[in-house]
Amino acid sequence: MAGNQDQFEIKFRLTDGSDIGPKSFPAATSIATLKESVLAQWPKDKENGPKTIKDVKLINAGKILENNRTVGECQSPLCDTPDTVTTMHVVVQHPATEKEKKAANKATQNKCMCVIL
Repeated sequence: MAGNQDQFEIKFRLTDGSDIGPKSFPAATSIATLKESVLAQWPKDKENGPKTIKDVKLINAGKILENNRTVGECQSPLCDTPDTVTTMHVVVQHPATEKEKKAANKATQNKCMCVIL
């Protein structure tokens, strides 16, 4: 039984409903390593795929997982049942371009403010 809990079967659900995996990972695997695995297995036919692990957010049990945590630390008690596959949701969030940053900054500068004394 203890051997089963040292390994986790994980599949990654993309926003279009397709899956990557399932694949087995040791409990000591970092979330950053999971993200690297998602990048390596990302379907080539999908548009707007992630370019770095910073573009990828993994969500499990309603929580965004931090890169420095391990799979074992992030598992909820409901997912620890033997012979089950854990589904982690993948969200791609590209960093804002310089043009988008300037547009957002300009929008905040053009606001009108009223002060009532």
